[in-house]
Amino acid sequence: MEEEKKNITGYGEDNVITLKWNEHIRLRPGMYIGKLGDGASSDDGIYVLVKEVIDNSVDEFAMGNGRTIEVNISYETGKVRVRDYGRGIPLGKTVDCVAKMNTGAKYDSNTFKKSVGMNGVGTKAVNALSSYFKVQSIVDSKTKIAEFSKGELTNEEPIADTDEPNGTIIEFIPDKELFGNFSYINEYVEKMIWNYAYLNHGLTLIFNNKKYKSPNGLLDLLNNNMDSEPLYPVIHIKDDDFEFAFTHSDKVLTEEHHSFVNGQNTTQGGTHLAAFREALVKVMKDF
Repeated sequence: MEEEKKNITGYGEDNVITLKWNEHIRLRPGMYIGKLGDGASSDDGIYVLVKEVIDNSVDEFAMGNGRTIEVNISYETGKVRVRDYGRGIPLGKTVDCVAKMNTGAKYDSNTFKKSVGMNGVGTKAVNALSSYFKVQSIVDSKTKIAEFSKGELTNEEPIADTDEPNGTIIEFIPDKELFGNFSYINEYVEKMIWNYAYLNHGLTLIFNNKKYKSPNGLLDLLNNNMDSEPLYPVIHIKDDDFEFAFTHSDKVLTEEHHSFVNGQNTTQGGTHLAAFREALVKVMKDF
């Protein structure tokens, strides 16, 4: 009986560990950005990192702060730089907002009535999964800068004076230990940038010195992606937070759709797309 009571699994108190925030992200990156990948596929993690940073800048625009977002990617070094002209991170919380989980202003619905991210994770994941990460916040002629490596603070500068306009600058290089010999493919990044432009009327994005702006939203998306003539003028409806564009072309036996919810491209569809299809079939049958 004494033998049966012995712990033969090797599971004891020493096996229970507590990970730091960045260690957990690095150990289980799939929980935060999906797959890793080296950039060969459009859903690889290096593109998710870019998206997480741009999402924050778009949220500032959605709240009426800053109409331009600058995105620069060095294809030689893999370094990404995103600069917006929003309100800037409160200077005293700049480090916390990129390096302390469950920390951010998006839990406050008055500060961010509209936002893509609500979990206080986005830039923390980018920070933890990058060999180099830098945040700079500019608020009312004052600036705060901090630098990290794999989520660990390597340099923190005191608040200083600046002539720069308000906003936030994020720079990062994905960690090759995780993403291998990665490289960004311009076509994938450009498609992401265009989607931001289509979904945010009045926003200008500048990607590697080229401007992206959509005056007509989803109508532009539809016209720019059609490779045959429509059979009738595009039906385009926009009302508050809802927008819709639809037409048929002379192509047969094919279907193409682009669906979005809260600024996210729902590539796997969802109840919104299923309901639209169901309603469309019913209307066509009745007609």
